Amino acid sequence: MRKVLVTGGLGYIGSHVVVELQKNNFEVFIIDNLSNSSKKVLNGIYEITGLMPFFKNIDLKDKLSVVDFLNKHSEFDGIIHLASSKAVSESVINPMEYYENNVNSLVNLLSVIKKQKKISFIFSSSCSVYGEVSNLPITEKSPITKAKSPYANTKIIGEQIIKDLCKSNKSFNSIILRYFNAIGAHKSGKIGESLSGLTQNIIPLISKTAIGVDEEFVVYGNNYPTDDGTCIRDYIHVVDLAKAHVDSLIRLIEQKNTNNFDVYNIGTGKPNSVLEVIKAFEKFNNLKLNYSFSERRAGDVASAYADVSKANKELGWKSKLSLKDGLISAWKWHKNNKL
Repeated sequence: MRKVLVTGGLGYIGSHVVVELQKNNFEVFIIDNLSNSSKKVLNGIYEITGLMPFFKNIDLKDKLSVVDFLNKHSEFDGIIHLASSKAVSESVINPMEYYENNVNSLVNLLSVIKKQKKISFIFSSSCSVYGEVSNLPITEKSPITKAKSPYANTKIIGEQIIKDLCKSNKSFNSIILRYFNAIGAHKSGKIGESLSGLTQNIIPLISKTAIGVDEEFVVYGNNYPTDDGTCIRDYIHVVDLAKAHVDSLIRLIEQKNTNNFDVYNIGTGKPNSVLEVIKAFEKFNNLKLNYSFSERRAGDVASAYADVSKANKELGWKSKLSLKDGLISAWKWHKNNKL
């Protein structure tokens, strides 16, 4: 059985990636510092797959712990690096925390695993690296512009570090996945996005309002150059996103890649505004939301949605689940997993 290490494997996206890996007969090892996750997620994974992944509580900023772990568990067939801080506006307030968590942790991990004979490495990046794009949809050839936030900059820096390593070491193979906006939860209702702690993703915030935890959902900005004045994003179901990681890893392990460094957009290619998502959430879940408008939020761009033709063609991957699927599954998870 092929072994894969997943950093941040108990997080929202990570837990769904673990499930899809197990379904594809990978033996999964998880390291996570539980800063934005919980060991309870292990039970949800087990209830879905019947398999309990190996778990170790490790902070990647602690290089000695990383070295010790990888000395004991070496020669993974693949590594999927998801561990990072990910709130755009928080990164504006606490930039150093983001550089420590997202850049230093990556350097610590790479400096240890670079000694392996052959490495298949999947890196969790973001569409935020593109910044404000003038031509839509966004392709992988769209320019990387000046970062709108420290979070986006950590992803730009991370990509460049990996690219440089791939240039210097031809046995190091990496695929960068630039996520668009993940939504939804596993259809079982056993794992999903946490409502606790700091979250700035749209669906948990909408759900907190629907549940009654928050009095109203705040829409940041209604004067963007879009049809209804609110931001436009590409909302991809987290299960589809998770499957893209598996397809990418298999491409590298089976040596189907033509380059040892490559980049793929992972989205649906279908744009939706914040107001459209609110209305759809209300319709599909048969409820009404209390919401208001506020000033624009630092770091947000007006519009971002993907051209996913490269991933479709080269990875053989396509998003199959709809916005409706994402909103219904998210609400199923959130209303049964309140704060």
